[in-house]
Amino acid sequence: MTLGVNIDHIATLRQARAINEPNPLEAIFIIKNAGAHQITMHLREDRRHIQDDDVRAVISAAPLPVNVECALDSHIIELLCALKPNRITLVPEKREEVTTEGGLNLEKNFANIKNTLAEFHKHNIATSLFIEPNEMMIESAKELGAGAIELHTGKYANIFLMQTTNLSRTNASIAELELPQEELKSLLDSEILLLQNAAKKATTLNLACFAGHGLNANNLEPIVRIKEISELNIGHSIIARAVFVGLERAIKDILEQLPTP
Repeated sequence: MTLGVNIDHIATLRQARAINEPNPLEAIFIIKNAGAHQITMHLREDRRHIQDDDVRAVISAAPLPVNVECALDSHIIELLCALKPNRITLVPEKREEVTTEGGLNLEKNFANIKNTLAEFHKHNIATSLFIEPNEMMIESAKELGAGAIELHTGKYANIFLMQTTNLSRTNASIAELELPQEELKSLLDSEILLLQNAAKKATTLNLACFAGHGLNANNLEPIVRIKEISELNIGHSIIARAVFVGLERAIKDILEQLPTP
């Protein structure tokens, strides 16, 4: 199992002051030295963190493969086809959201996604679709011609958080998950089973299977036991932990939990 480190929130800190530090470019060499396997970044339509110049600089200098996440935005797609990252992962995006919540609706955007994936393949760029752990969506991903899927683990992470911490009636609580412990445990087991079945389904269709969103050192164990998942993409928790222990140590804390080939 490999690790992609998402550097978006290094840029978030920079954009908070609209200055030039910290520079996400500096992180890519630390990520390599720490033993991670990929640089991941999300070029959003609203440019709230990563900027076009960040993508250019990272793709040009990165000592590791670069995976760029983006929405179905024609200007961003044109830019990325010119820059040619190793992989492009299509994700849903809403201006009002704090972070990407939920997977891409493949049925609603079928024709647009199919044409976009074909354009990426024409430029020899590997492709992935960020989707819910839903077997019908995985079948659609195969039909669309994607090379891989990335399973959205946000719901799993939220249930895990509520089930293992006392967040009820706080600002961090999730209203629909303010449930008795036994119900949360049942929901958690169900979500893990969905992820397991989705990963197996992807493998039977010869789709590479990745996972990401909300993952951290505390909730990784059930995910890394799913042998069909070959890659994790983790960002916010690594950057948050790096404030206290440094980026290299924060990455190694995750890597130490991953199964080795």
